[in-house]
Amino acid sequence: MWFESLTSQLSIPVERYWQALLDTLMMVGVSSAVAFFAGVPLALLLIVTAPGGFLQSPTTNRLVGYVVNGFRAVPFIVLLVALIPFTRWLVGSSIGVWAAIVPLAISATPFFARIVEVSLREVDAGLIEAAQAMGSQKWHIVRHVYLPEAMPGIIGGFTITLVALISSSAMAGAVGAGGLGDLAIRYGYQRFDTQVMVIVIVLLVALVTIVQYAGDRYVQWLKSR
Repeated sequence: MWFESLTSQLSIPVERYWQALLDTLMMVGVSSAVAFFAGVPLALLLIVTAPGGFLQSPTTNRLVGYVVNGFRAVPFIVLLVALIPFTRWLVGSSIGVWAAIVPLAISATPFFARIVEVSLREVDAGLIEAAQAMGSQKWHIVRHVYLPEAMPGIIGGFTITLVALISSSAMAGAVGAGGLGDLAIRYGYQRFDTQVMVIVIVLLVALVTIVQYAGDRYVQWLKSR
């Protein structure tokens, strides 16, 4: 069959590509979930403690802002190496898929939080004031005004975060994290195998295209409701 003929020409078995793709999806999936469920509350904290927020607290706002900016300022490859002791303590190893998830999640969370913060700032202040005038509790304002109004921007930002995580997960292959990046480095770069490099690039481009398309379509659906 044509598939068997094609795979027979590959320099490494097709199973290695499949496993590397699954490892990448695992790294991106788990770390993006952590970034989402940690980034949204972090962004809400930045919004409600900012000047004019209903839990205004300049000290808290500055402290959280410094932490977020500090992690965002560190390049991922530097953060990856710096977190090796913490990663080893948390998951028992500094290499492999689960070891890569730790720095990926820590790097993506402040990045996503800032994107969500921008989306929340764009919520019409009149809606917030109207909800307060009707006696809505603070949690209700967050749940029924902030999040629904900002959801298209949040999903758009989450799509950007997913694309960034795919790129970072490939970079994590430099320290043996597994996934497509590790495959490209070990079998493509170190063995001078152009075929592996090209196939990995095609897979990464296809993955990013699918994620971006799905995210864009979901945002359009949210806006049309």
